[in-house]
Amino acid sequence: MDVGSIRFSELFGSFPTPIAIVTATDGSGEPYGFTSNAVCAVSAATSTLLVSVGKGSRTLPAIMSSRAFAVNFLSSSGRDASQVFASKVTDKFANVEWRPSALAEGAPLLTEIALGLAECRVENAIEVSDHWLVIGRVEGYEIFPREPLLYRRGDYGVWSPLNEFSTL
Repeated sequence: MDVGSIRFSELFGSFPTPIAIVTATDGSGEPYGFTSNAVCAVSAATSTLLVSVGKGSRTLPAIMSSRAFAVNFLSSSGRDASQVFASKVTDKFANVEWRPSALAEGAPLLTEIALGLAECRVENAIEVSDHWLVIGRVEGYEIFPREPLLYRRGDYGVWSPLNEFSTL
């Protein structure tokens, strides 16, 4: 029995998730992007990840045509950008600095607000209901010393470790 979309959303909204902005460029170099909390590792052995992209996303055609994308995992300074990229604003890149990826067909890298980023080539895409699951091989990455942005039940937060780890 299907639990229904409201209960499904309630379940997945119950725990914090990282926030990412997934970006790509189309054939003319036009940048596209959307906010996502549906990104996960697939395999460390093959350096692959998965991102779920709605069929109505304006970024989906750019991902499919370029066969490349970037996942920009946001730091706490990326909250405003996450809201812009979650909206239907036409020029989402107007107030955010970015540079084109050399490894992912020019996909925008949001280095000023990212905690980490992955430059990916499309390995596979699987149609599931109203989404495409896009599996990407990570060709390059960067990590920045910042606090991660988290999302839970419509609100933002940052990571707060319970234990401080010491090095011996």
